[in-house]
Amino acid sequence: TEPKLLLLDEPAAGLNGAEAASLGALIRRIRDAGVTTLLVEYHMELVMDISDEILVLNFGQSLAEGTPGEIRSNKTVIEAYLGDETSLAQDLRA
Repeated sequence: TEPKLLLLDEPAAGLNGAEAASLGALIRRIRDAGVTTLLVEYHMELVMDISDEILVLNFGQSLAEGTPGEIRSNKTVIEAYLGDETSLAQDLRA
């Protein structure tokens, strides 16, 4: 059918690491064939590995947008998803 856009909603849910890696290779082949791919996913290793650009949402609001490297080091994203250093230290002590 030669699609222009492929929307994937949590395709890695329930997959182990090897399966997720195979899925990533498949998605890259589809993307490299010229199909725009929109991925909604919580498997961060997969997201960081295959994405050119990432949009991070928090409670339905845009929190950050950028390359995987920019997102990985974005303090706002880290605080929203991991907590700040104070809460992380408290969690580690608990």
